[in-house]
Amino acid sequence: MLAVIQRVRSASVEVEGQLISRIQQGLLVLLGAARDDTDEDAAYLAEKIPMLRIFPDEQGKMNRSLRDIQGQILVVSQFTLLADVYKGRRPGFDRAAPPERARELYQQVIDNLNAQGFSVHTGLFGAKMLVTLQNDGPATFLLDSQQVISRKIGLRG
Repeated sequence: MLAVIQRVRSASVEVEGQLISRIQQGLLVLLGAARDDTDEDAAYLAEKIPMLRIFPDEQGKMNRSLRDIQGQILVVSQFTLLADVYKGRRPGFDRAAPPERARELYQQVIDNLNAQGFSVHTGLFGAKMLVTLQNDGPATFLLDSQQVISRKIGLRG
């Protein structure tokens, strides 16, 4: 799974002109599921993301996590993260998980974050959404569960 993690002062999601989610200080996570992603990928991201120490401490150093600041999290599905834009001019989406499986993995991440006690807000899976954010920093991070999991089992260097 791919996650684009943005430290935000605020973020919101609208669908068809209606506000469906809004958070204040915290993380906006754009989440994409690949065909070969597993439940392990979803569990890894749900554990890793809120514990990233990417919020500033009193000295301005990135030393605090989402839990430390008692922030909120907004998770938005975004299959376009899996687009292949290297050939031709039109993106290819063969790498993306089929919608039903992607929805399952997306929901697993949300359920795992909720189980940890975080204030989790979401977009609307499969909908055309308008996402608005105030990126604080700007601070944006990319996390690929496949890279980490394959390193743990020794598949990549």
